Formats: sequence, C-alpha cells, structure tokens
Amino acid sequence: MSHPAIRPRALAIGGLIAMAAALGIGRFIYTPILPPMIEELGLGKGQAGLIAGANFAGYLVGALAAASPRLPGSMRGWMMWPLVLSAVTTAMMGLVNGLAWFMLLRFIGGAASACVLVLASTLVLERLSAAGRSDLAAWHFAGVGTGITISALLIEALHGLHLDWRAMWLGGGAISLAAVVAVGALVPDVAERGGVAERAAGVAPSPQLWRLIIAYGLFGFGYVITATFIVAIVRASPAVRSLEFVVWLVLGLSAIPSVAAWSAVARHVGVLRAFALACLVEAIGVVASVIWLNVAGALIAAAFLGGTFMGLTALGLVAARSLAPGEARRALAGMTAAFGLGQAIGPIVAGYGFDLTGSFLLASLLAAFGLCIAMVLALSLGRTAAS
Repeated sequence: MSHPAIRPRALAIGGLIAMAAALGIGRFIYTPILPPMIEELGLGKGQAGLIAGANFAGYLVGALAAASPRLPGSMRGWMMWPLVLSAVTTAMMGLVNGLAWFMLLRFIGGAASACVLVLASTLVLERLSAAGRSDLAAWHFAGVGTGITISALLIEALHGLHLDWRAMWLGGGAISLAAVVAVGALVPDVAERGGVAERAAGVAPSPQLWRLIIAYGLFGFGYVITATFIVAIVRASPAVRSLEFVVWLVLGLSAIPSVAAWSAVARHVGVLRAFALACLVEAIGVVASVIWLNVAGALIAAAFLGGTFMGLTALGLVAARSLAPGEARRALAGMTAAFGLGQAIGPIVAGYGFDLTGSFLLASLLAAFGLCIAMVLALSLGRTAAS
C-alpha cells in the first residue's frame, strides 16, 4: 500500500524535473555551449574532449558512491543535495577560466548527476510501483529530453541577445536552481522502508547481469561521441551550419517521448530485444552524423540519437532491476558506473582523434561498432531468458 503523502502524478513530475535539471541541463548543456567556447577560448578538440571526459569520469565516481550499501538518512535527502550541487557547478562554469577549473567543475557536476539518476530513479520508480502507477515511469525518464529541449531554447535565446558562453552557463544554472525548489515541493520526504540500505546487500551480480552491464557500458561509449560533438560537427559543415539550433532541438524533442515509445516496443518484443533494436537504430544515427553531412543526414542523426539514448537508458535499467530483485539500487548503480566509464572514454578518444585526423569519422564508426556489440549481447541475453 502506498504512503498517503505520495501523489503519483506529482511524484512523476518531480522526477521529470530532477532528471531535466541534473541530466538534461547539468550534463548535456555542454554540447550546445561547446562551439562558442571553442571559438572564444581557442580550445582544441582534444581539450574539449578532456572537459567532457572529466564530467563523465565524475559520473562514474557518482555512480559508485550511490552504490554504497548504506547511506545515512533518507534517499530523498541524498537525491536533493546532488541536485543542488549540479545546479551550482553548472552556473560556476560561467565564472571561471582555465582548463583545470573547467575539468574540476564538470567532474563534480558529473558525480552529482549520476547520484541524481541512480537515487531519483530508484526512489521514484519504487514509489510509483508501490502506488500501482508504474505506467508513469516514462514521465520520469522524459525529463532528460525535456532538459535538453529547454537548453536548446535557452542557448538560442541568449545567442539572439548576443550574450556569450558565460551567460549560457549562468542561465542553465539559474534554471536548474529553480528546478530544485520544484522537486522539493513535488517529492515528499516520507519514511522509506528499510531506509537507504538494500535488503539483500552483498549478493554478487549474476553472469546475466554482468553481460548486461558490459552492453550498457558499450552503449555509453557508443552514444556519447555524437551527443557531445554533434553541434560542433554541424557548425563545422557549411551545408548544415544553419541547422545548429534545430539539430539540438530535434534531439531533445525526440528524447521526450522515447521512453514511452520504446516501452511500448518492449511490451511486444521483450525488454532485451527492444534494447537491441534501439542499439541498431542509434548506431545508424551515429554513422549518419559523420557520413551524411547534409540536411537530411543531420536531422536523422539527431532524431535517431535523441529517440534512442533515453529509451536505451530506461530499458537497460528496467532489465537490471529484473535481473537483481531486492538489489535495485546497487544494480542501477553498477549499470550507471559502466555507462559512466564508457562515456568518459568516448569524448577523449574522439577529441584527440579529431586533432590527429581532422575528423570525427573514425571515432564515430568505432562508437557504432560498440553499439552493434551491445546489440548482440542483448540478443544473447534475450535468448537465455527465453530458454
């Protein structure tokens, strides 16, 4: 029976806002701000990759921290503080200078965003399940696409006002701080059964879960190069340079309904087969971003990436929960850690690869190959589950 203070729709909206602030803005606003930062600061693509890699390394650390067997206090409290930290570090990016400061702030922000993802997803999904409203889980995951869409509109508005990259970071931080207030009002601090501790702490992951974790890490590597550099790729191509804002907006808008859409696919073919299919679609989008440099290719790349990466995130976490009953938070943290490792490596490989070759082609093809391996692993898991 659900707690009387829990309102499922308000809870789902609170989760949406948390994900929008910590991930849609806190993690992904770097992508549309990166081109003006490169131009005004003279950053090399390798340095840009290091800044992104620092964020994703922090994401890995945050995921491991969220996997702690016991955290004192309520899960909501542990969700709210990283949410504040994500907003503050986002704003501070507009107040500092130098590669070291950028990397430090993005590292801290990455750790905060991973904590929010793991703890907010565990809290919201478990409360919705207890209330018999698991159908609202798609609202929670739609927050990332919502945040990306907001970041696209914000960057375009500030660009229209002739404001620089510093104002863009400050604007993103201000919106994220406002989101903290909304989340605090919508997600009540009710007593959690068993506190923040897992009920079955100490159980080793099964071989099936390990295979899923590897597939999830490959997905992290596979999506992140395009997600980090797609705006820079578009800006560098005269044929599609004018679509810079549109491409990022399309990516965000495509992400909003993606979890609901892929959940519907999963109901027909199974979670793991849906995960495999989404990996294939995303691989096509990644390849399109570097070999089809015209209007159609840029829009397809944005739509295919935006339409899959949050669907894959949700499908992977749902599958992990089913493979680790009683240890949902630790399973989600393990998945997020693998994802963080994959996406920490990706931007560094792509950035320095660009500095050496003048193109994102090789790194993007490698990313697509990783997604194809993830697809094969998911299909093999699906066959194991069916046998």
